[in-house]
Amino acid sequence: MSSDRPVIPARPAGYGDFLVDIKKQIRQCQHQAHRAVNKELLALYWWLGENISRRQSEQGWGKSVVENLAADLQAEFPGRNGFSVQNLWAMRQFYGEYKDKPILQSLIGEISWAKNLLIMARCKDDLEREFYEF
Repeated sequence: MSSDRPVIPARPAGYGDFLVDIKKQIRQCQHQAHRAVNKELLALYWWLGENISRRQSEQGWGKSVVENLAADLQAEFPGRNGFSVQNLWAMRQFYGEYKDKPILQSLIGEISWAKNLLIMARCKDDLEREFYEF
């Protein structure tokens, strides 16, 4: 009687340790990639917030520009929920909150956008924000 199960060859000496090392390396690289993507997204959100703020103050753009931007960006990047009206306002606030605070600027790139939003909403002074961002 034959079995349909594949035959698994014996594993050589040291294979288990090698597999552990590979898994560790994969997880480490995944974590580094996630952090790199997070930093890039936060840099984009900072740039957007800075430019919205600057154009509103220098060129007199009103609130409707954020609604227009949200609609246009969502049309260009469907399925990407980071460009809602609420999130664009949060980007503007993000820039405004930290533009003159270099110590906090060095920390905000180390945590996710969601955590940055939570800290901005709940922490009202720089010392408290620094505690949670560090």
